Amino acid sequence: MAIRSSRAAWQGSLPEGNGTIYIGRGAFEAPYSFASRFEEGGGTNPEELIAAAHAGCYSMAFAHGLSEAGYAPIRVETSAHVHLEKAPDGFAIPRIDLETEADVPNIDEDAFQRLAETAKQDCPVSKLLGRARITLNATLLSAQRK
Repeated sequence: MAIRSSRAAWQGSLPEGNGTIYIGRGAFEAPYSFASRFEEGGGTNPEELIAAAHAGCYSMAFAHGLSEAGYAPIRVETSAHVHLEKAPDGFAIPRIDLETEADVPNIDEDAFQRLAETAKQDCPVSKLLGRARITLNATLLSAQRK
């Protein structure tokens, strides 16, 4: 199976330092810092990258599940919101909220919600992040076209 890699470099101490995150084979490169992670500074941070990975993985898993069940998804769009919080033993990610919208003709709401929840359980990134509580809000965009 595939092995995917990224890397990061950090210079200096935590509050004063800065770094760069390199995704894959040069597809994306972004700065990160204490301010981008714990405040509202520019750049990215590991939690945004986790959110992007989770949103991408979930959208693919949901589209696959819909297709396998006989529904042809037109579009699946997912946002992931990763919560970084102070915990007694440092920082932790206790929760990730997924919000997905999908345009899927000829599906009823019950089947849509069941397949959305199954995709949340089957998504490899959800499995990896299973220690966090993962919520899901799924919206069917094409229910009126049934």
